[in-house]
Parts: sequence; structure tokens; C-alpha cells
Amino acid sequence: MSQFEELLIAPSEELLKRLYKSAASQPERPGGGVARTRQIAKSLGLTFPQLICALGFNARIQDLSDVLAVLGFESYDALAHERNLAFTTDIYQQIGIKDLLAIYLHVPRSRSLLEVIQHLLNKRLQNIEDRIEATVNSVVIERYKKEMRAIYNDGVAQIDFAEARLARPYNGFRALLGEVSLIVESRLIPVGDIFFRDDILPEEKRRLMIRGLIPRSLVESRLSDSNLSTQERTVLEDQLKLLGA
Repeated sequence: MSQFEELLIAPSEELLKRLYKSAASQPERPGGGVARTRQIAKSLGLTFPQLICALGFNARIQDLSDVLAVLGFESYDALAHERNLAFTTDIYQQIGIKDLLAIYLHVPRSRSLLEVIQHLLNKRLQNIEDRIEATVNSVVIERYKKEMRAIYNDGVAQIDFAEARLARPYNGFRALLGEVSLIVESRLIPVGDIFFRDDILPEEKRRLMIRGLIPRSLVESRLSDSNLSTQERTVLEDQLKLLGA
């Protein structure tokens, strides 16, 4: 387990022990606040954003005023502000993909933290998508795909999140992620509901069929709709033939 993960899930006594020990080994320097926290992060082998997120997404930190003082923060709100800024703006630079996956696995255990991260997600994902559009960086793309799978699979995404993503104008990101499949696999929206929506593209439905996520009876029921578009009918019929009996 990484240092980041250990701090993320550490009980109160362990947090106190680790941070007091680290703080005691650091000489006092002018600046306080963030400067103090950066010293401690470095001594733990972490970046400042890593330390802030590991502690900020540990539900126990809210009750540890002594720890906040050691870190140089006047209140939990001050720490939370830095955490939110780091989480929404860092794009796999100082907070690694493994750190993010650990956060998504851990946060659903705390209702209050889950609500916080759900509130922050749209801003973070928009920043990532803006970066991808600007740079088409393959490393960022692969990490983004891993992150989105975790968001859906680990219980961070809820139905409102999924519906909001589907309501956006169709773009390359939905295709890049295979997001309709992620939503179906996460069981946030029933597969029958998704499959019968007119705003889900025929190609997206074909991919659901290829992945074995759509019962044949559901496809046949969809094909019985006389108002079905010619394009979707062709796609579904052709894919049904390929799947065989």
C-alpha cells in the first residue's frame, strides 16, 4: 500500500502519530500555512496536492484540530479549500492515477465525502476534457478512461451524474469512453431504458449488443416499433444476424 493510500484510510491515532512525527523532524520556516504543509509533504515523500487530498478525503481529519494546526491550517474549511482546488485542477501531474483510483474506492464509504466529490467531479472532468481537446495526449486519454471506469464502477457516480452525461450533446468523449456501456454495466440506468431511448445512437446500441448486454428479446421488441429510424433498424438487424440464433 502506498503512503498516499495509508494516509487516506488511516484511523485518527495513526494520522496523529505520522504527522506529529513528520512535523517534529522539520525545522520551523517562515510562511506557515501552505509552506508548512509542503515541508511535511516532502518529508513523507509526497507532493503537496497528494498530501492535501489524502488527508482531505479522510473523513477523520475533520475532528482532528491538532493535526490541522500541525499542518498550518486554521480550520478544516481551509484544508478543504486546498483539497478541492488540487482535485479539480491537477491533471495526473502531482496526483497520480493510482491516487485517484484509491480516492474513488474509498470515498463512497463516507456519505459526506461522497457528496463533496460528486460536487467537484464535473469541474474536474471538464478540465481533463479541455486538456485532451487541446493536446490529444495519449497518456492523459488512457488515464482519463481508467478514472471514468472507477467513477462508475466504484459507486461514485449516481443516476443524476449518468443522466447529466447522457444529456450533453453527443461528442467524441462518449464514444472514447464507451460511456453508454459503462452506465449499463454500473446498473445506474436499466438496460431496457437505455436501449429504447431515441437519443442513444444506433452504433452505441450495437456496441451494447456486441458486449452481450442486450437480451435478444429486447432487440426484437425494439425492432417491432414501426417508428424506428431506418438507420437504427439496419444496424440492429445486421448485428442480430451476426450474433446468430
